[in-house]
Amino acid sequence: MSEVRSVVSRDDIFSRRVREQWASQPSRRLDILVAGCGWPDPLDLERVQARVTGIDEDLPVLRASTSARKDLDAWTLGDLRSVPVPPRAFDVIHVPFLLERIEHPELVLDRLLTGLRPGGQLLLRMRDRASAYGTCDRLLPPALRRLLWPRFAPEGAVGPLTPFYGEVTSREGMHSFCLTRGLMVTDDMSAASGPALSGPRRGLARLACSAVETASRGRLSAAHDEITMVVRKPQSHFARLI
Repeated sequence: MSEVRSVVSRDDIFSRRVREQWASQPSRRLDILVAGCGWPDPLDLERVQARVTGIDEDLPVLRASTSARKDLDAWTLGDLRSVPVPPRAFDVIHVPFLLERIEHPELVLDRLLTGLRPGGQLLLRMRDRASAYGTCDRLLPPALRRLLWPRFAPEGAVGPLTPFYGEVTSREGMHSFCLTRGLMVTDDMSAASGPALSGPRRGLARLACSAVETASRGRLSAAHDEITMVVRKPQSHFARLI
């Protein structure tokens, strides 16, 4: 497994990788799976012929946001451990802010990867459990989360959704996951994009993150809360043996 730290923006790198995938197979459309439809930030598919399918958990707030999306050709909601994912059916799988809010994220990731064709790409965005923001998010009691959400979240944000933050929702955890499955991380970057950091009380949210960073003596960074990665599935199924 190799790693390249990207210096371009997250949206630019996703757009670039999707277009590279499209250019590598000009004879047919791209089949794209969006796993996590609650984040209303679709991929840039301008001048790309694609069919986009969405899946997510079956929760009222997610059903409302998913049904309102215009970029999905089809979608299904249900238990992500059992929602049908046809084997080798997708060229690109986009997973925006899903892993930190589900139980058994490794199991769900493995199921998604069975649906990725050899040479396909996983476009991943997740909150970092090892960041100051992620620590505040995962330790916040549910009742307090429901109380604070309308006060801190920006207008139009989908939530509140209960987070779980499994071990894979960190840079170290995701790299370990990829290593054990013979996957290659081609791009890896960090950003600050948590809803509370752009909401009406963003100053208080940043102050809380700074306090956590100070209390942890810098171990829990307040400089970022998001990890963005592009992960490629090798063409050869023997790659993990090499």
